[in-house]
Amino acid sequence: MERELTILLVEDDAQVCDEIVRYVDELEDVSLVGVTSHVDQAIQITRECAPDAIILDLELHVGSGNGLALLQSLRQLGLPRAPYILVATNNSSAITYASARQLGADFILSKHQADYSPKGSVDFLRMMQPVLLRGSGQAGTGDSPDLESPDRRNKRMRRRICAELDQIGISPKAVGYRYLADSIQRILQEPEPNFCRAIGEQYGRTESSVERAMQNAIARAWRTTPIDDLLRLYTARVNSEKGMPTLTEFVYYYANKLKNET
Repeated sequence: MERELTILLVEDDAQVCDEIVRYVDELEDVSLVGVTSHVDQAIQITRECAPDAIILDLELHVGSGNGLALLQSLRQLGLPRAPYILVATNNSSAITYASARQLGADFILSKHQADYSPKGSVDFLRMMQPVLLRGSGQAGTGDSPDLESPDRRNKRMRRRICAELDQIGISPKAVGYRYLADSIQRILQEPEPNFCRAIGEQYGRTESSVERAMQNAIARAWRTTPIDDLLRLYTARVNSEKGMPTLTEFVYYYANKLKNET
């Protein structure tokens, strides 16, 4: 059985992001390694996760940078295996298209096409999955078991957790990002009353510093992410006086959400 096709989504339209995330959640052969509208985050995720493909919007008005800058940066990284770049854009400039192709875009989908849809971008890559995975040298064989191994499941869940954190606006650069991802993954495996202490022991940090880093990451997301997006992405009740979830509420919300999806 072939492994999952891994995709990084670089897009600033919240509706498009939400539709793709929900669609990929339904698929067994595709997973998202991240969702971002910031070029620097996209580069970092590409370095760390080496996605098979990137769905790239050229104009990142809500985020930072632009798709052409990302293409240029990816060329300069000198990756051992470059991801397949599928550009999906509202831009219709022939000069811009030529520049994108020169910088490494493999295919360009216009969002003005009558048959365009966010799901269609994913389906386009799924159609190419055998070739993309063969190019990575990591495609599975017919003798591979159909059952998902614990290691593969953990990696898949980690990618889902990171995609959720990216979408809600928690930066991978934030100190608390990794702590939050680890906490959610721990709770997914087994409820833990004092996960801050466990994470502190894991990283050689004090319990209070770990808790503070995670709370700061959540607080920053609630300050910077548009309220409409927060209400759509985080559906649990939030104390009106605090205006944001507590650390425990946040971690258990995502642990329960992902547990219910598996």
